[in-house]
Amino acid sequence: MTKVLVAYASKHHSTAEIADAIADELRAHGLDVECLEAGETSAEGYDAVVLGSAMYTGRWLRHARTFLKHNLDALKQVPFWIFTSGPVGENVDKELEEDSKWLEPHHVLGLAESVGVRGHVVFAGRIPEDPHGFIEKAMARNTPEEFRDSRDWDQIRKWGAEIATELGASAQPQT
Repeated sequence: MTKVLVAYASKHHSTAEIADAIADELRAHGLDVECLEAGETSAEGYDAVVLGSAMYTGRWLRHARTFLKHNLDALKQVPFWIFTSGPVGENVDKELEEDSKWLEPHHVLGLAESVGVRGHVVFAGRIPEDPHGFIEKAMARNTPEEFRDSRDWDQIRKWGAEIATELGASAQPQT
């Protein structure tokens, strides 16, 4: 059975919830999956890897960047994908198209591409429920309640299912 690692870096647990949803979708397709914080694991011993990070001020979190850098040799040997949890709001898709800095820090994507990343996706994020500091508090204060969580769970599950299919798993979730 294919053993898959879903590793993530999350500041306020929103990206961890996305990683959990991806892991659950992979499991539903019959794969053996572990979902772990990027700072507490490595890619060794896995047949495939999905790595994700929240993005703040145009950068992935340190644990995800470090995971990528320290696991380059292992990632060259297995299929792997990356995702970013990013901006929120009613015009997320339009903002992403107009401002490439949200798509990914170029050095992270370049590093991932250098070892054969199979895909990258940016998922809309969530405003922190427990904001700290001036910037986070301002974001929470200035974002209407209905736009504070822009995560598209159907899109997230669909991406997980696409990865499962690429790994040769059942095209339909197993019951």
